[in-house]
Amino acid sequence: MKHAFLGLFSAILITFSTQTTQADTRQFSSEAHDFRVEVLTNALANPWGMAFLPDGRILITEKNSRLRLFANGQLSDPLSGLPDIAVVGQGGLLDVAVDPDFSDNRMVYLSYSEPGDGGYGTAVLRGRLGERGLSDTEVIFRQNRKTSSGRHFGSRFTFARDKTLFITLGDRADRPSAQDPFDHSGSVLRINRDGSIPSDNPFVDGNDALPEIWSIGHRNVQGADLHPDTGELWTIEHGARGGDEVNLPKAGKNYGWPVISYGRHYSGAKIGVGVAQEGMEQPLHYWDPSIAPAGSSFYDGDLFPEWRGNLFVSALKFQLLSRLELNGEKVVREERLLEGEYGRIRDVETGPDGALYLLTNDGDGLLLRLSPAK
Repeated sequence: MKHAFLGLFSAILITFSTQTTQADTRQFSSEAHDFRVEVLTNALANPWGMAFLPDGRILITEKNSRLRLFANGQLSDPLSGLPDIAVVGQGGLLDVAVDPDFSDNRMVYLSYSEPGDGGYGTAVLRGRLGERGLSDTEVIFRQNRKTSSGRHFGSRFTFARDKTLFITLGDRADRPSAQDPFDHSGSVLRINRDGSIPSDNPFVDGNDALPEIWSIGHRNVQGADLHPDTGELWTIEHGARGGDEVNLPKAGKNYGWPVISYGRHYSGAKIGVGVAQEGMEQPLHYWDPSIAPAGSSFYDGDLFPEWRGNLFVSALKFQLLSRLELNGEKVVREERLLEGEYGRIRDVETGPDGALYLLTNDGDGLLLRLSPAK
């Protein structure tokens, strides 16, 4: 998981010159815990993703191509060393992850919409975090077919326990591409940290699908995290008008989009053949109507003992945080928190301190911290 690091990181001398304003702290109740929400900063511009460094500081991406550090109530100046990024539609600077061996190598990973021949496509860059930004950068993944669409880039990623990297990609608003095993669109990928292909990938020989593909048939996966007990990847898929999904992508499997779905097109038209077809997997859970889910995080901290093992999902449409209780691979209950209180919630992460951290998807975006009520 993104926050699971041990030890301390030697100080990075980045200037924290951007003053932030801490707004109110409010208290809320849930079925299991009373909790307080602190606004840590309201000075972010359309934040998209976050990741914790071993010393507790937070790397935050802003869709307009800025990477920032948050520490001690302040945001750093934008960090240098970022690539050429296409800020178009839903594209821009997207997710961020920290290397499992960051304390030794100081490597971080960024996903973004990359311009090039044919339009734009999701790419992943890694670089070494230094005093003012990134150095020794290299692109370790590029989407193989760029399009002119500004929609459905994905893009979350998370490290597996074996230190391989899962990357999620949307269908780029080209629905049939999600069923093409030789197109990256609409798939979950698995690569090594240097961009090479793990030897145990399901299509490693490249005969039946691209060797980096893990699963296909996804619409727009914007949430990804590892189950704290099993270590398996769970994903959250942004559907159409209904049909948002929780999936457990298995190696080599097909998750159906756009052949099957529990939603409908925005026009109201039926999607594909209905909700099931042989050879295509069913979601573990779906929302209809859509909540427009984005980030996700399994809670494995100590501050909220009754929430341990719950899956938290941030949502844009209803401006809420969904708490899903699980029994094995079944979602048995949902509780909706903070609905309409703070705006569209883009991401959620469990911090190393056991608190939950949220980002809101606004021009004056917020970083929020959820901790037990005092």
